[in-house]
Amino acid sequence: MTTLIDLRAKGEGQGEETRPRHPEKAGRPDALSPRKPDWIRVKAPTSAGYHETKALVRDLRLHTVCEEASCPNIGECWSVKHATFMILGGVCTRACSFCNVSTGKPLPLDPDEPANVAHATATMGLQHVVVTSVDRDDLDDGGAGHFVETIAAIRRAAPSTTIEVLTPDFLRKPGAAERVIDAKPDVFNHNLETVPRLYHSIRPGARYYQSLRLLDSAKQRDPSQFTKSGLMVGLGEAKDEVLQVMDDLRVAGVDFLTIGQYLQPTKKHAGIDRFWTPEEFKALETIAYAKGFLMVSASPLTRSSHHAGEDFKKLRAARLAAQV
Repeated sequence: MTTLIDLRAKGEGQGEETRPRHPEKAGRPDALSPRKPDWIRVKAPTSAGYHETKALVRDLRLHTVCEEASCPNIGECWSVKHATFMILGGVCTRACSFCNVSTGKPLPLDPDEPANVAHATATMGLQHVVVTSVDRDDLDDGGAGHFVETIAAIRRAAPSTTIEVLTPDFLRKPGAAERVIDAKPDVFNHNLETVPRLYHSIRPGARYYQSLRLLDSAKQRDPSQFTKSGLMVGLGEAKDEVLQVMDDLRVAGVDFLTIGQYLQPTKKHAGIDRFWTPEEFKALETIAYAKGFLMVSASPLTRSSHHAGEDFKKLRAARLAAQV
């Protein structure tokens, strides 16, 4: 379902008055998209587990990418008490045309956020936790220090939990990425999101080759860490462009690739060019494995952190099998 530009509640970083989540998009003409096919539809969340997860997130004043980015899998994940925590606040300093996370001037960092994420991880009994963030170009280190603190807090509260970080690109933040890599998460994830030709319109604040360099530097600095990246399709990319991105990621040593269908959050966001079929996703998965990825998840509803815990076990097993 496509909604109109929605409003952020009072007290979320923009003064007392309620305001649009995406003020930079409010004046744009509506971008029309084709009708969703049957294979892209999901049920509304209603389970007791979903409401328990929601209550815990609220009590600890945490943000999740599940809510903020309007993930279609939130009902499935939260029903089994899986959530992807989003640190550095709930307001992003960039304005990507695909993303539903609020944009604007963020509040100062919450010093209790790392401990609260760790407490939620332990309380939910997560075997594998994914921690992502908004972009914080306003911070000298892009929020790297907060990632490091969060990883350390989770290690103390839930020492057996494996940790996956899905980081921003730390563009023009020298030394920031290295701090996060040196904190030794089990998985270092950074999404390329789309093909380089579309960066200007889809991801204007980012740089394709900066993102590639980030992934390459993570693998070079700590080869034991798994690296991971994700793509959306349906924004107007050609299949050959997707295959070239796969090649670029393999040159950077990336282990795990996710590919999912882009879904338009509101009519003011980038429109959907087309819906790729389940058969096309299966073909992309087959090609990606042939190119050497240890793990591939490609389907219409694939998202970077969907089934992340199960996929991490498969990823680790695939590495061990490749070493035999």
